Amino acid sequence: MRTFYLTDPGKVRDHNEDSVMIVNNEEGNYLMAIADGMGGHSAGEVASSIAIGYLGKHFQETFFKMSKVDAVNWIRDAVNEINTLIFQHEGEHPESKGMGTTLVMAILTKDFLLFGNVGDSSGFVMKDSNLHKVTYDHTLVNLLVSAGELTREEASVHPKKNVLMKALGASQEVDVDIFDCDMDISEILLSSDGLTGMLDREGIEKVLLGEGTVEEKVQKLVKKANNRGGTDNISVAYLVRDEEGVSE
Repeated sequence: MRTFYLTDPGKVRDHNEDSVMIVNNEEGNYLMAIADGMGGHSAGEVASSIAIGYLGKHFQETFFKMSKVDAVNWIRDAVNEINTLIFQHEGEHPESKGMGTTLVMAILTKDFLLFGNVGDSSGFVMKDSNLHKVTYDHTLVNLLVSAGELTREEASVHPKKNVLMKALGASQEVDVDIFDCDMDISEILLSSDGLTGMLDREGIEKVLLGEGTVEEKVQKLVKKANNRGGTDNISVAYLVRDEEGVSE
């Protein structure tokens, strides 16, 4: 496996509320995750760091000998625990009230690939040189598009396009989307909406299919998002499977 991740404040924000990681454990399983925090008084970066900090430690301590069903339950339990930890932090720090975070993750083992998602950070896979979006954005405009009340074009310029319908820390009950993916993929990419708000799927795909190392491609994506305006924090996590990994 070749992996790289990067987070950047962008051109407009004065601080970065995103958290990102890629970790692997003794069994050779990989966890990738991005959390995009929200809330004033630096509370967003606290919420996102709670999410990523808990996930990484929990994965390395507990994710062993998991079947796919076990892993689905592990994702649900972990997301619920993160939600609880965010509310506990709010209770102890009243100034952070209203903080929350999106969360997108991917777990890759030799037997399965699962994505988990709450909010509007995105998960993609590369298959046969085509980039496919796996996750569904939990936004107001996406809901309206699904209901046929907005077109994709209208949604992209809608004044409420950043309004989230789901986030960790938003309500006591959290419902995570879980996606079971075909293993016949060559690459996995996670991003915060700071990337997807500036570059469309075709633009991201073009960079990934171009020349360069894993590190160079991630850096190029961040640079392109900044060149387009960089209106939000930008986070990218990228994994390329080695050839023997693809043919297993």
